[in-house]
Amino acid sequence: DNATALIESAINEWRAPKKEENSNSQGPIAVLFTDIVGSTKLTQELGDEGAQKVLRVHNAIVRVALKDFSGKEVKHTGDGIMARFSKSHQAVESALIMIKSLNAHNQENNELALHMRIGINAGEPIVEENDLFGSTVQMAARICDAAETDSILVSNIVRELSQGKAIVFEEAGKYGMKGIDGPVILYQPLRE
Repeated sequence: DNATALIESAINEWRAPKKEENSNSQGPIAVLFTDIVGSTKLTQELGDEGAQKVLRVHNAIVRVALKDFSGKEVKHTGDGIMARFSKSHQAVESALIMIKSLNAHNQENNELALHMRIGINAGEPIVEENDLFGSTVQMAARICDAAETDSILVSNIVRELSQGKAIVFEEAGKYGMKGIDGPVILYQPLRE
């Protein structure tokens, strides 16, 4: 009867959350994480206000680079930003600009030096209520954690999806990733 049909359709709709209106992006989404290195230590050394200034510099650098390469900020994580790109090479270009801007900032502002790491992965995360979930996102966060200070690491899929662009990828080594069998080879992008 009618009520059962309504309930069934409501359940089915609930099971399949609305896709984002403008998610007509074909193929995988690149997920980028930034992480301010030593954010707790910053607060101890600079106090809340100084640490907040460094955070503002980070936010400005990251947001400008996102805007320049069609990245969308998904959320602020407290000491970093999670963003998404419909094209992997744009995520990589954006990350390279972030590090370049960070270095420029640090040369002029030694007392408010900012250090961060960046990780990028690509795949088909679950998109729900303007947030991203799933293994693609978890992996991107772990790749970010594995990156050295002021450097970028990307997964092999990001490297493969960025072929043909003016970016060179250097193998950074094999990394053990929590919840993943066997070591994962990660890459460091460099300007050509």
